[in-house]
Amino acid sequence: MNQLGFPSVVTTQEIAREKTLGGAIELCAKASGKEPKDVMEALKVDGKALDKAQWSRWKSGEEGVVWPKFAALMDHCGNDAPLLWMLHARGYDLSSLRRQESETEKALRTVQEELARERAEREVERRLFREMRTTA
Repeated sequence: MNQLGFPSVVTTQEIAREKTLGGAIELCAKASGKEPKDVMEALKVDGKALDKAQWSRWKSGEEGVVWPKFAALMDHCGNDAPLLWMLHARGYDLSSLRRQESETEKALRTVQEELARERAEREVERRLFREMRTTA
């Protein structure tokens, strides 16, 4: 998972309500619970915080946002609202999209599945022992 900020949930309905990419950028920040000035400070360019004018141009669509800045914005805010908005705008069904598992997520899932199997086997053994005690 690329999101570095505390993950924040953005629903498909919220994405669909936004009319512009700028609206999705604002949604990204709002869903994170962060103030725009905090987001601008986190998105430093050449050691300087993003200024209000550039943030405003991003929201209005007057200035494009390069991918590294988009990724930094989404990582900082903990959601992918602008990316999901772009997919929605291009006609993709957001409810059918899913993230790929990272190696860590895959390892965790594998261990959890193995633990669940072992617990199920242990429960069968316990049941068998209980039955053996009651019939003896």
